[in-house]
Amino acid sequence: MSDAARPAALSGAARLAPLYAAQALATGATTVSTVVASLIMSGLGSEALAGLPSTLIQAAAATSAGLFGALMLRRGRRAGLSLAFALGTMGSLVGFLGARAGVTPLFLTGAMLMGAAQGGYQQARYAAAESVPEARRGTALGALMLMSVLGSFVMTGFAHPIERLGAALGATPEVTGWLVGGALLGVAALLILSWQPLTGPAVAKRERLPLAAAFRIPGVKSTALAVATAQGLMVTLMSLTPLRAHHMGMDHAQVAALISGHILGMFGFGWLTGPLIDRLGLRFGYVSGALLLAAAALTAPLTGQAWLAVSMFLLGLGWNLAFVAGSKALTRFPAAQGVTDALGYVAAGLGTLLGGAVIARAGFPALAITCAVLAALPLVSAWRARPTQP
Repeated sequence: MSDAARPAALSGAARLAPLYAAQALATGATTVSTVVASLIMSGLGSEALAGLPSTLIQAAAATSAGLFGALMLRRGRRAGLSLAFALGTMGSLVGFLGARAGVTPLFLTGAMLMGAAQGGYQQARYAAAESVPEARRGTALGALMLMSVLGSFVMTGFAHPIERLGAALGATPEVTGWLVGGALLGVAALLILSWQPLTGPAVAKRERLPLAAAFRIPGVKSTALAVATAQGLMVTLMSLTPLRAHHMGMDHAQVAALISGHILGMFGFGWLTGPLIDRLGLRFGYVSGALLLAAAALTAPLTGQAWLAVSMFLLGLGWNLAFVAGSKALTRFPAAQGVTDALGYVAAGLGTLLGGAVIARAGFPALAITCAVLAALPLVSAWRARPTQP
């Protein structure tokens, strides 16, 4: 890097710091709240409905993603992200109050508000990617994910303090996680207010096509297929595996460690996967992601806690590769971003809803095999990707 380019790079990194920090806090909030929502629901009602909170989260996110995408195109990233983090704060508090009081409808209302918030703040990755040249967008996305793992690890590392806080409040650690998540999202909202988004020509000249026209562009539909498949499979197995771990006798700290391994796979290798996708292309991300997602599904039903940990790690890493590749491709098509995210949330919502019923009727192995078959779908995206796409 030349002497002239180095100050510019440092300035860009400093400008993105509030965005990265806010996203790290949001990941931590998700880790200590929505990931273990199935355990809360199991304690509140029928175990067959353990996937219902995650389903509502994904449905709300699917509804809001397109709306937040349109808002960000009109009013800018900062306005949309600030609103999303504030909405998440409110949802976390409502969910905590509902779960603590044993009022299932109130808890589910909080879950829906959290989902609506996620539909907005998960689009922070586009804000990061569009701030750098196209050849480095995979690297920018990977850096965002690497920062996210820090927030998640801090929260899982605080499993025992959360247990003590819960005891003081008369709530379980899972319920207390919703209160902690609300605090994290509140801080994230304040950080976004200090963020200065890119306002130069790179943003001003973005093509704003009508949605139907955007999806007629070659490559958009196949990209949406990869993103939706990766999101759907990851959320389905991530949400329902803690319930399986609970049945295996794992306590809260052990489940937290299991989730840590999953989060490590999702975000911890962004420093490697992002640059690799920049260098080797979208097909590499789609193919390697599909293979790892299938491997994660096939190892999940194997006997022993070690295999469950391996499965969760592979699930996260497979999602990372397919999702980063798809997200990089979508930075070219702003009009399709929100709706493509919505498709991913729809897939995740259906997966968790149907997955809970499959487990209740046929057992966890049946769900795992189904997920392994569906993991082949990103291979279609790889086949349709242009060989010259970076």
